[in-house]
Amino acid sequence: MEEKDVVKQEQTKLGSIKIADEVVKIIAGLAATEIDGVVGMSGGVVGGITEILGRKNLSKGIKVEVGEKEAAIDLSMIINYGTRIPEVAAQVQEKVKQAVEKMTGLNVVEVNVNVQGVSFGHEGKEKEKE
Repeated sequence: MEEKDVVKQEQTKLGSIKIADEVVKIIAGLAATEIDGVVGMSGGVVGGITEILGRKNLSKGIKVEVGEKEAAIDLSMIINYGTRIPEVAAQVQEKVKQAVEKMTGLNVVEVNVNVQGVSFGHEGKEKEKE
């Protein structure tokens, strides 16, 4: 693991603990997709098409900026049609903040939610059945 990939490093009496930025991204992605109304993470707009990514790619659409003790997280996602975007976004912000802080010990100072698209049709109905 390269040093630039390490978000947090801590020394204990038994050795060092390193947390990679990819781990923080995955924690944030898992927490975000647990919220009702979130269809998936978005890899961004490429050629006018927004790609909805499955659980295997939860770090896609997520950027983290981490200092020694604090983190800022940006999430790009797809929301179900018919949901109240401000409410879903606020729930995502709180859930991501709690999950990252609990699992990494970092103080999350910012969680920015970027809604890249709205899903309607069969994709949202399949999520509701689960």
